[in-house]
Amino acid sequence: MSAIFVDSHCHIPMLSQADSEEGIKTILSNAKDHGVGYLLCVSVDLDSLPEVLKLAERYDHVFASVGVHPNTKCQTEVTADTLLPLTEHPKIIAVGETGLDYYRSQGDVEWQRQRFREHVRCARRCGKPLIIHTRDARADTLTILEQEKAYEVGGVMHCFTEDYETAQKAMEMNFFISFSGIVTFRNATALQDVARRVPLERMLIETDCPYLAPMPHRGHENQPAYVRHVGEFISRLKGLDVEVVARQTTANFFQLFAQARAAD
Repeated sequence: MSAIFVDSHCHIPMLSQADSEEGIKTILSNAKDHGVGYLLCVSVDLDSLPEVLKLAERYDHVFASVGVHPNTKCQTEVTADTLLPLTEHPKIIAVGETGLDYYRSQGDVEWQRQRFREHVRCARRCGKPLIIHTRDARADTLTILEQEKAYEVGGVMHCFTEDYETAQKAMEMNFFISFSGIVTFRNATALQDVARRVPLERMLIETDCPYLAPMPHRGHENQPAYVRHVGEFISRLKGLDVEVVARQTTANFFQLFAQARAAD
């Protein structure tokens, strides 16, 4: 049997087809037909968390995270104490996505940095890995990860678009590097060089759907089935058989997210 892929970061409830149970079944069936055996459905706010959990509870091969995206505005700011009880759900295997995004935020963003710190503190208390989003904030992201001792739990730098030096520093702090459909874009030559240099043993792949559909689907709504295109592209970059990439990135996923391995 062919090796299976894992979509390590997706937002299934945001897909246009996900407005019905039949649509969700179609999304998951299409993923299975493309060799995608497991999915991590990532939280971006607490309001939509029940929908994410409902999906994970219904399907054994779907896992969930809990967190508030750095660009999400909250009436009451989240704290480690707020998040910690939510991490006790058996299908929640990670904390995030969290991090820093200075591209979309204006003015004083200290609130964003404080939120990030609270997520890291929660992850250390519950012993679950972090899912990190960073955009135009590489230095502050790495600084906070180090100051808050994120290396004690590790995690994944999701949808990675930074340089190799940033990847190297993250890997030194026990983080995996995850590549999305962006790596397949024709103009992403710098990122492709990073992907060549990141050891396969430290790599994950993802869709971040419904965003960032890989070639040859760029410009269309992304879906978990398309993570296979990312894996195939990585295999060509590294000169490896696609089965090797699928097998290793799947093993990496279960190495990082030990709770998913226990539930499998």
